[in-house]
Amino acid sequence: MSKSDPNAPKRLALIASKGTLDWAYPPFILASAAASMGWEVGVFFTFYGLTLLKPELTAAVSPLGNPAMPMKMPFGSEGFQNINWAMPNLLMANVPGFETVATSLMKQTFKNKGVASVEELREACIELDVRLIACQMTMDVFGFKVEDFIPQAELGGAATFLEYAADADIQLFI
Repeated sequence: MSKSDPNAPKRLALIASKGTLDWAYPPFILASAAASMGWEVGVFFTFYGLTLLKPELTAAVSPLGNPAMPMKMPFGSEGFQNINWAMPNLLMANVPGFETVATSLMKQTFKNKGVASVEELREACIELDVRLIACQMTMDVFGFKVEDFIPQAELGGAATFLEYAADADIQLFI
């Protein structure tokens, strides 16, 4: 497909480099939205984002992974939405079980607000023929095998993605 073809659909190229729960949403939301609009979409999963292609998604919330994480969030059910979590991120990172609790609360909040889960968004991407490209170099560095990922994952290196992204109307690094 060439950008010089005026009849070609728009093309989105995304790089997903993080695998925490808060960073798992953007590539799948953007990819599924663009694909549902008839765009061609390719997502290159590299470094920690590569884990988002594993069959079982285990993405969690990490305060260390996001030092800007606000501590007053509308987490969980109605009765707990205005709790002021006024603890520094460093302290929260050292509280046993905090990551598990924060992950559960974030998932419940998204569900309460009618937002699809990461699993549902990834499935929508698959159904909409989004290219899910697993970074071969990252696989080699971290010791992953093709069998570690969903069957819809396409293996490719930087050159594979760059070839796709060269003709993209929009390129985003997430």
